[in-house]
Amino acid sequence: MNFIDVYQRSGIYPLSLPTGIGMEAVGVVETIGVDVVNVKVGDRVGYVMGPPGAYAESRLYPADRLIKLPDYISDSQAAAILLKGLTVSYLINKTFPVKKGQTVLFHAAAGGVGLFACQWLNKLGVEVIGTVSTDEKAGIAKAHGCHHTINYTREDFTTRVEEITDGKGVPVVFDGVGEDTYFGSLKCLSPFGVLVSFGAASGPPPELALAVLAKKALYITRPSLAPHTATPELTEEISSPLFEAIRGGISISINQTFPLKDAANAHRALQSRRTTGSTILEI
Repeated sequence: MNFIDVYQRSGIYPLSLPTGIGMEAVGVVETIGVDVVNVKVGDRVGYVMGPPGAYAESRLYPADRLIKLPDYISDSQAAAILLKGLTVSYLINKTFPVKKGQTVLFHAAAGGVGLFACQWLNKLGVEVIGTVSTDEKAGIAKAHGCHHTINYTREDFTTRVEEITDGKGVPVVFDGVGEDTYFGSLKCLSPFGVLVSFGAASGPPPELALAVLAKKALYITRPSLAPHTATPELTEEISSPLFEAIRGGISISINQTFPLKDAANAHRALQSRRTTGSTILEI
């Protein structure tokens, strides 16, 4: 389960009806079309993006969008990490290739994307500042490699980032929150810094006058996973580093599991920010 599922269900991301929702799943190939050569019956595969409708016991799916899973990744792990892990992969390898010794700000550090990003960034030698909503989540984020946590319900994160960086700011902010953090994220950037706005958990970011960027020559980008998985070749470019990172010991936090029939309760938990790490729906 991912926040994009909420966007689809609520209409923030409009879908053509009739339709299902859900962009990520893991399963076993039961049958294939006559021209399919990249997978065979019995293969363990996963998918992300593509046609919505992952909330299903079985479905037809374009074969060229399937991702064959390595043996060292279980079904549950793959279901929990494909979309989130591929998101982190393109963020830190493509959108803003991070370098050892840099300090970055990652919002929602205790979420599914955040926990995986904290580990991966830490392993790369990057110092991570992460925002969280509770002290419990702060502890979880720190246990996963976040060096500095900021509880934004009690602290102004822009002030704390300034303190942590001795007034220098950070070269990049990875912001999946959106409206609530947008302008604060810009304040946290050092000159020539990049705001990577890749989500809108609190609502869409507000409109911005470009002149606001001029004082520090800042950049804003709005990447998404769809273009990075548009072809098998593009998917490979971000899935290979992801699988190697998992092989290298990065853990996958599955902190909530719901039966598929209780998907509504899972959505309520996610929207009320009562979840940490990844949530999976099981059949």
